Amino acid sequence: MSLWGGRFDGALNEKAWELNSSLPVDQTMSIEDVDGSMAWANSLLEAKVVTTDEHQQISLGLEQIRAELIESSFRFLTSDEDIHSAVERRLTEIIGVTAKKLHTGRSRNDQVATDFRLWMLNNLPALVREITSLQSALVLLAEDSGETIMPGYTHLQRAQPVLLSHWWMSHFWPLERDKNRLADLTHRVSSLPLGCGALAGNPIGVERESLAKALGFENVAQNSMDAVSDRDFVAEYLFCCSMVGTHISKLSEQVVLFTSSEFGFFELSDAYSTGSSLMPQKKNPDMFELGRGKAGGLVGLLTGFLTTLKGLPSTYDKDLQEDKYPVFRATETLMLLLPVIAAAVSTMKARPDRMRNAIDSFMMATDLADYLVEKGIPFRETHSLAGIAVKTAIENHLGLDGLSLAQYQAIHPAFDQDVFAVFDPFASIKRRNSLGGTAPEAVHKQIQQAKKLIIGEK
Repeated sequence: MSLWGGRFDGALNEKAWELNSSLPVDQTMSIEDVDGSMAWANSLLEAKVVTTDEHQQISLGLEQIRAELIESSFRFLTSDEDIHSAVERRLTEIIGVTAKKLHTGRSRNDQVATDFRLWMLNNLPALVREITSLQSALVLLAEDSGETIMPGYTHLQRAQPVLLSHWWMSHFWPLERDKNRLADLTHRVSSLPLGCGALAGNPIGVERESLAKALGFENVAQNSMDAVSDRDFVAEYLFCCSMVGTHISKLSEQVVLFTSSEFGFFELSDAYSTGSSLMPQKKNPDMFELGRGKAGGLVGLLTGFLTTLKGLPSTYDKDLQEDKYPVFRATETLMLLLPVIAAAVSTMKARPDRMRNAIDSFMMATDLADYLVEKGIPFRETHSLAGIAVKTAIENHLGLDGLSLAQYQAIHPAFDQDVFAVFDPFASIKRRNSLGGTAPEAVHKQIQQAKKLIIGEK
């Protein structure tokens, strides 16, 4: 059923129709389209555009359509251009000519923008729940890690010893920022375009504030031309999804490294690993490689949409039909990826001995400098002295803990017998007890704060 065509003599070319049709994508918003139409019908009644009897017919017909969509008994036709025409066509089949009054004062421009915003508002909580589930898995892993220590890295070089629990929690907080961004986005999504018409507003006296309240929107769009073209919320949503994907990729990359034979810090569960079609010994971290790879696709969806958006004039243009696929695709990707990554990390086995054996005394070089700071020597000088100690140890094929007291005192007389206590990695960890540090007490506080955040969202 076409919602236009009165001024045309001929039918649209078959291939042009196929290109123009958006039904395969926008039928995802079918429930939202019906809900928006129900609210619009109520507004038409209040504006005295339809009678009470006509309103009842329309409402009952829309309720039947909604039930058919939920039960998957709704039959889409090849002649349906989009979800809007499909719903109106079916409503006409059910109640007859009265259905033609439903679209009064409304354009598909404000209708589709409303449907899309409703869909996003309805689906954001599910995405947030999956992110929270991954966070919960990370918190549980941190708690279970106890006082297991591991090497921390910068530039992928061994840097300083840290608690494994601290490492797990380092992946919790980026996801918390992701959720904060999505929560902030929700307020901008919750702005009602319906009632703006094609671009100039509606002339039938629809009360948009009450319409917004009925549909659960926080406010109404303040400019009708902007309202039908605004897709900032789409770009923001895709950015948020890209950041979630980026954070999953960052975690995945480290797991790929740490489960390799060269590191051996973790062992993957068989349930979340694959083998090689040629090499029988292989146990591949494919779930995490896919977690890393999917991030590229999410960034691509954002980049593609921004490219579409950047050249458009104001009001609605058909280019905006391309706004829904990247959002649906990004959502589908994350809703599949997040629970798999959560389960995959939860079933990995840590290998504390491998982690501990990867820590050497050179990783306490900063502690060596701090030792001299406690003797009253300025840090810039102690940094240089610790560097000399590192060079001396390397030249003698020793660790920092292998140098003799005489060798240390040759570097600076402030060194004393107690210098060797510096090279205890757990002591180094315990010294970093400030808020956000890797000391057991600091990490415990971090975990408790994270648990409060999770509980507060449930």
